[in-house]
Amino acid sequence: MRRHEFQPGRLIAGLVLVLAGVLYLVETTGEADVPWYAVVPLTMGGLTLAALVGLVTYAVRRDRRDRISESSDR
Repeated sequence: MRRHEFQPGRLIAGLVLVLAGVLYLVETTGEADVPWYAVVPLTMGGLTLAALVGLVTYAVRRDRRDRISESSDR
């Protein structure tokens, strides 16, 4: 398998959705009473954080790529 670049935004999104799924599973088994109004903000906040991290990662990589192309042009 070829190596691919690390994407922290997708990692955060995946972890948040797995956490929401685990909370739902705990709720359905009857182990704990997790209210829906705790899971929805957690999911939305996590996805928002993942989007922000993805945008920052993209900006940093684009800036780094531009600097490398400028230095090779000179």
